[in-house]
Amino acid sequence: MKTYDQSYFDRWYRDPRDRVATDESLERKVRLAVSTAEFLTGRRIRTVLDVGCGEAPWYPVLRKLRRDVRYQGVDSSDYVLRRFGRRRHIRRGTFGELRELRLGRKFDLIVCADVLQYVSERDVAVGLAEIKRLLGGVAYIEAFTAEDHMEGDHAGWHERPATAYRRLFNRAGLTQCGPNCWLDLERFENLNVFETAGRIVD
Repeated sequence: MKTYDQSYFDRWYRDPRDRVATDESLERKVRLAVSTAEFLTGRRIRTVLDVGCGEAPWYPVLRKLRRDVRYQGVDSSDYVLRRFGRRRHIRRGTFGELRELRLGRKFDLIVCADVLQYVSERDVAVGLAEIKRLLGGVAYIEAFTAEDHMEGDHAGWHERPATAYRRLFNRAGLTQCGPNCWLDLERFENLNVFETAGRIVD
């Protein structure tokens, strides 16, 4: 069974030979997500939910950009919860169990980075539906498709074509509004035509 322990994060996020991201690429992602959310909501973000957050690398970058942001991480790793849980505001949970956490309030920005490819299709559908319910602004959700030929940790990786992900996002009622960025159109008024990709038709 796959274990998300310290050696996993050391290899895939810190070892120069295998790491899938750098500090610079992470900061670009965070800036993109924050800027998109603030542009479309017309105000500074105040709340962030990070699902499958791992060691919560987004947390310090978000705090650097928006010092007063309230961050809630969700992850299932015992190592992560033991080492980072309290100081990075992480609670136990998985993408498919998101509704069971009863998080309640809406979030200005919801993050799900480097997660969906390791989640069953049923849990992707359940988790996306809950993200829509919790979404008060923009969601940054990475979905790596079979057409992308991604490198990295392929243990437990679910190969899905882009059409499968489009169908899942569409059924959840989420509309693309930028690179890996999604929103619920019903929560926004007066968006210009090309500020979103429009409804996706199967």
